[in-house]
Amino acid sequence: MKVYFTFDSRPDLQKQLVEQFPEVEFAFRKGILEKEIKTAEVIVTYGEDLKDEHIDKAQNLKWIFVASAGVEKMPKNAIAERDILVSNVRGIHKKPMTESILAHILSIKRVLPTIYNNQRNKIWDKRGGHPTELNGSTALIIGPGAIGGEIGRLLQAFEVYTIGCNRSGNPADYMNETYRIDDIAEHLPKADIVISVLPSTEETEHLIGYEHFQVMRDNAIFMNFGRGNLVETDVLIRALEENQIQHAVLDVFEQEPLPLDSRLWELDNVTISPHCSSHSSRYLERSLEIFIPSLEKYLNGDMDIENKMNILRGY
Repeated sequence: MKVYFTFDSRPDLQKQLVEQFPEVEFAFRKGILEKEIKTAEVIVTYGEDLKDEHIDKAQNLKWIFVASAGVEKMPKNAIAERDILVSNVRGIHKKPMTESILAHILSIKRVLPTIYNNQRNKIWDKRGGHPTELNGSTALIIGPGAIGGEIGRLLQAFEVYTIGCNRSGNPADYMNETYRIDDIAEHLPKADIVISVLPSTEETEHLIGYEHFQVMRDNAIFMNFGRGNLVETDVLIRALEENQIQHAVLDVFEQEPLPLDSRLWELDNVTISPHCSSHSSRYLERSLEIFIPSLEKYLNGDMDIENKMNILRGY
């Protein structure tokens, strides 16, 4: 059986796989190679490189392991028609993403950009920037799953009151309150910080509209760390230009890379993070912590692997 990685990885991680699974033929390549994809039974990919024609050529393919949480750029229909097993690394992003989100919040609350700017310009200003406290704030987390729960856990350590919004309205880990996402407009006015970690689905596309920014507090921080199509770019720009909120921190965008002529680059109440919040030196290491037990199950004929997903639903 062949397992084909469509990206290169650390030599020590490759060695670990080869030694742990001597019965498996591993191919580690950078990019899609026709000779490899034709014979692969398992493909490990970040998802964005697979196209319909690759699925057609991969006649032995039975399982795709996606070393990413998002699958929106994959050839979903071609995969579903073949009933190919798909799983991903949902959950491994929660540590680095939560640290990124917390870093941005504290940076804004404790006016670190002002401090850094004053240092560059040799300005000693003890009163500059009007710092505020995270302690005692209220955060509304849209999509309190694995990542949202970790965000809630650490925010609660700062005595932040957490409100979750999910599809069901059922209680979620580390949320003081949880409501249905359909009722989000009722709860946005309560929040000092609004954080979205939603995936991209038909239901979440343009879920947040201009009317939602109108009911947010004018000193609120809006953070999108899920998918860029949660908000139309023009709507977001309008809300920021009109100071409907204090600041936006954006890790994801409708068009990536963000075009150089985008108005977002010029606004002083937005922080642009180039879809890097989940990056970590331990990313592949954590991915293999999910892949290895799943491969063991697969080799034993057990298809009940971790993070098995419905490719058409996107989760």
